[in-house]
Amino acid sequence: MNSPVLSVRDLVVEIPTRNAVLKPVDGVSFDIAPGEILGVVGESGAGKSMTGNAVIGLLDRPAHISGGQILLKGQRIDNLPYARMRKLRGAEIGMVFQDPLTSLNPLLTIGDQLSETMIEHLGISQAEARKRAIAALDEVGIPGAADRIDSYPHEFSGGMRQRVVIALALCAEPSLVIADEPTTALDVSVQAQIIALLRRLCRERDTSVMLITHDMGVIAETADRVAVVYAGRLAELGPVAEVLGRPRHPYTEGLMGSTPAASAGRARLHQIPGSMPRLGHLPPGCPFHPRCPKAQDDCRTDPAPTLAACNGRAACWHPVNSPESEAAE
Repeated sequence: MNSPVLSVRDLVVEIPTRNAVLKPVDGVSFDIAPGEILGVVGESGAGKSMTGNAVIGLLDRPAHISGGQILLKGQRIDNLPYARMRKLRGAEIGMVFQDPLTSLNPLLTIGDQLSETMIEHLGISQAEARKRAIAALDEVGIPGAADRIDSYPHEFSGGMRQRVVIALALCAEPSLVIADEPTTALDVSVQAQIIALLRRLCRERDTSVMLITHDMGVIAETADRVAVVYAGRLAELGPVAEVLGRPRHPYTEGLMGSTPAASAGRARLHQIPGSMPRLGHLPPGCPFHPRCPKAQDDCRTDPAPTLAACNGRAACWHPVNSPESEAAE
């Protein structure tokens, strides 16, 4: 088996406040193999984006990594000085943000932004960078790339801007791309195009992807494995077909039940009661137990078991669709 491109081990992110120390990420562990797309899914406030920002070193102070390790191709990066981490961004880790308009500099042309990134990280000439920039725009489906390279971001539609952002993330040939809700601001038809484009380009380049989303449909169509996050903790991790087909954590089962189906077989969607707990008011025991229909006494007092990096199990005392229940069927 190939060594993972990204290894996250027992990652803890803390935010000190006047009243308490909050942990938006608490003991998260996972790997991403070369060319693999790992989907990270959960409700708003689950800690998905905070995990991605910790990996790329873009946590806003006073948030900081207080525990665990992040390794990129075997090298620990969570403790690197700012200057060295800055060199890794773009060169080894690309980023696709949620809003393409705010991801691009409105004062620079698309060509200038692509060229600047490649000159900085690849050490090529201005002429070579411009040639590669045109090729990159053409590869992501920008029509008339040679004519549009000197256009400014506001001259592109939302979907075209997101294609530019993907080209920008991939132009320095990084090993890992973190895509944080890359289709949220786009309409449904453009969403499908962007997801297909990102998947194709990363497959062709053998680039690993951490795809952050709240959309189970995007996970089903795009990812190889999925990490389900709840209240800053990893609830379930495993291959997409297994997790979506037979979820073991009640939270994953609830997310699947609240996802509209393509067929007309289900008349009513399931709703998970309640809402994500605030970080300063996490319940004792398993953080999901107030919303869980299968909660028992131990769930209310004992923290859920820690989920190891690659075992595909659920962090739950009483998992649904467990091997024992499957054997009994």
